[in-house]
Amino acid sequence: MILAIDQGTTGTTCLVFDEDGRVAGRAYSEFEQHFPRPGWVEHDANEIWETSLRVGRAALADAGIGGAELDGIGIANQRETVVAWDPGSGKPLHRALVWQDRRTAERCEELRAAGHEALVRERTGLVLDPYFSATKIEWLLRNVEGAERALFGTIDSWLLFKLTGRHATDCTNASRTMLFDIRRLAWDEELCALFGVDPAQLPEALPSSHVYGTTSAFGGEAPVAGIAGDQQAALFGQACHAPGTAKNTYGTGSFVLLNAGPTPPDPPPGLTVTLAASAGRRDENVPISQEIVPSTPEVDYALEASIFVTGAAVQWLRDGLGVIERAADAEGLAASLEGNDGVYFVPALTGLGSPYWDPYARGTIVGLTRGTGRAHLARATLEAIAYQAVDAVRAEEAASGERLSVLKADGGATVNRWLMQFQADVLDAEVVVPEIAETTALGAAYLAGIATGRWTLEQVGGMWRESARYEPAMSEDEREELLTGWRRALERARGWAGPDDAARA
Repeated sequence: MILAIDQGTTGTTCLVFDEDGRVAGRAYSEFEQHFPRPGWVEHDANEIWETSLRVGRAALADAGIGGAELDGIGIANQRETVVAWDPGSGKPLHRALVWQDRRTAERCEELRAAGHEALVRERTGLVLDPYFSATKIEWLLRNVEGAERALFGTIDSWLLFKLTGRHATDCTNASRTMLFDIRRLAWDEELCALFGVDPAQLPEALPSSHVYGTTSAFGGEAPVAGIAGDQQAALFGQACHAPGTAKNTYGTGSFVLLNAGPTPPDPPPGLTVTLAASAGRRDENVPISQEIVPSTPEVDYALEASIFVTGAAVQWLRDGLGVIERAADAEGLAASLEGNDGVYFVPALTGLGSPYWDPYARGTIVGLTRGTGRAHLARATLEAIAYQAVDAVRAEEAASGERLSVLKADGGATVNRWLMQFQADVLDAEVVVPEIAETTALGAAYLAGIATGRWTLEQVGGMWRESARYEPAMSEDEREELLTGWRRALERARGWAGPDDAARA
């Protein structure tokens, strides 16, 4: 049995997988979101730890097993979110700065104006954007007492420290910090100096499929043996192990990853290059308990398009506006209309990510008339999820030089059949949903299972099973008309808040 901890942006899901890779137990809990200022997003790191522990135990109870029966534990996590904690007491020094946080947008502009973006792109495959971790760490160092002596890490590193006492991360999470050389697989001294970070404060970067240590937090002793950033975990869980295969995870945001193979491509416009989760072969002569220091891991790379707000926009309709009572209500409202009647919503609630990279874009609704109602807002929100994915896929197709014929889809929104069909229609490609939609957790479980010898890479590839397939059925004229309207709305949202607005916030 493998326990997967999927620590997401708005909640933690824990799944227990049996020896056939099927779900044997599950539990979920949301946690509080903190918005101290416009554009600032924070989490309580202790609450994340306590929620993950409680939900993990609940998933084990649902599966009817104890922690002593676990073969391993895998962790998938919201990426780029940064925690600073005291190395002695283990107490956080500040709330975690969430990947959605935009407080360092002006700092990124300063660095770009000073000519540092070329170095960032070449070493890390990323762009200078507040989305990534480096400027968040810099902000903590400049504004939080005691931060100069703190340990820093992404959420996986924080959970691993609480579980095992080890300060480590995996290479996929390290590759999202803007401090990691994705070719040398090491913290970059020049970038660390640029952001004022002592590399000794950063976690040890290890392979995704690796025994990091053991924990008794769930009863008995179980190895923590798989870690990957949530999107790389989903790519692995979707069995996208070969170059040219791609997936989109529909969660708080949406993230389109295309496996680019073992050679890092040059960073293309509008996209980032990141490390994919890889499972090298274990040395069977080394006992798992002694497998602490790995050799250089075998890695794959991925092209990534990061869309900041998709599912979060549906949540905003529910919690911010009260337009719907449940997220599932959006599907029926959208389907009740024959068309969108010219209403578009650009959900740039935290700026825009790939392929636009505009931290000053803001949420915009256009095309309103006296006849506009709840159904139009719901439909515009779901349509925006699909439009943003189209823009992301087209950018990846331009970079790879190949047309994508099949997009594997996962995440909570895949239960929305209206959205999945609309996605296939406007993308003009088949959209395939797996039997297990929680492929983020599944990928973390696969990585842990491989590290502990429960499964091989070939076995987990064979465990992927299709649940639904959506084929495009929209005319080319209708598709182009809808996408033209989306592009017009997008232009009205971009650059709405400038650096002076960010400073006043």
